[in-house]
Amino acid sequence: MSEERLVPVFMPPLATVLAHHEREKGSPLTEDEVIAIRGKSVVMMMRGSIAEQMAQKRGWRDIDPQNCWQEWQQARQQS
Repeated sequence: MSEERLVPVFMPPLATVLAHHEREKGSPLTEDEVIAIRGKSVVMMMRGSIAEQMAQKRGWRDIDPQNCWQEWQQARQQS
């Protein structure tokens, strides 16, 4: 039996956390702020298949923590 890879899952989703911080700040977050928020956010490692099920239930994929600045820029333009 092969072991399924583990992926980071933010609780609450990183996009939600960043949106909250940006609303509280009242202006766009900087790249340094996004990285700092990511580093302080609650994350758990979970099997990839379970993380995928959660994203499907939620109706959207969270921001990839390895590419959070670029993906946050795209996400905030869509909201």
